[in-house]
Amino acid sequence: MSLFAGNNVNERVNAFLNGIPYTHASGMRLHSVGEARAALVLPARPEWTGDALRGLVHPGCASVLADTACGVAVGTALETPVPFATLDLRMDYLRPAVAGADLICQAHCHRVARSVAFVRGEVFQSGGDEPVALVNAAFMLSTAAKRREPAAPGGERAPGPAATVHALDLTPAGPETETLPAGGSPYVEYLGVRRTTLADGTPLFRLPFRQDLIGNPVLPALHGGVLAGFAETALVLHPVFTQGLSPQTGVPKGIDFLIDYLRSARPVDTFAHCITVRQGSRVALVQASLWQDDPSRPVAVARGHLLLPNG
Repeated sequence: MSLFAGNNVNERVNAFLNGIPYTHASGMRLHSVGEARAALVLPARPEWTGDALRGLVHPGCASVLADTACGVAVGTALETPVPFATLDLRMDYLRPAVAGADLICQAHCHRVARSVAFVRGEVFQSGGDEPVALVNAAFMLSTAAKRREPAAPGGERAPGPAATVHALDLTPAGPETETLPAGGSPYVEYLGVRRTTLADGTPLFRLPFRQDLIGNPVLPALHGGVLAGFAETALVLHPVFTQGLSPQTGVPKGIDFLIDYLRSARPVDTFAHCITVRQGSRVALVQASLWQDDPSRPVAVARGHLLLPNG
């Protein structure tokens, strides 16, 4: 029996979506559902615009929709209901998503193994026949139903993944400011992302916690798609502030995006710091580490290829 088995499956899925603070606040709703399949809609809103200059939707909106739709598809595929969580999420952006049109993600859970479920899907815009993005995701099954207790005082912890990325001073060297000029990216303003500068001149981004960013009210934990949207914001804006690009002439566009979730993100502020792995004349590869209370123990790591404004 799947997570949404029984009569009135549409009502069950909608109740599930309404029970998640972020999906409820965003107005996300069910489009269709079947065995191992689900399609969700994110209604168009002005605040989903990521690039006001070009009138484009922020890629994080497609990511949060895809993460949720893939999760519902897993729920419809499970024979026995168990807790599950996103392991990783990959987005390939085929064409720009234009602001002002609904986003629709169709997801199919094509394989349920003993411990992991695999999902793929496509993101469309209302009225369009061609997908704007492709998604692939993996989910860990039978995850903890409650938050694990922290290690006992004096207990040894192995270094967290990506700890070497942050073998630098992460103490802010300047005051915290708004990330972009007002109106430049309504979605970044919606998330409330703030920016400061480190001693080496690179930016440090902060996602302030809000109750409506919760994705798992039981633990509780931030929505994985919100973390993805925050990571994509940091990846896209890192070149802006490290290469002297002007937000008024356009920000980099995402080509692809991959996020690996390392542990659940608690209901507190989250930070992101990026490094440029490779810089070309048209494309940059940027990597991000997201953490909350300890940079050596990130909650997620992400990377993405970006098309630069002059590319």
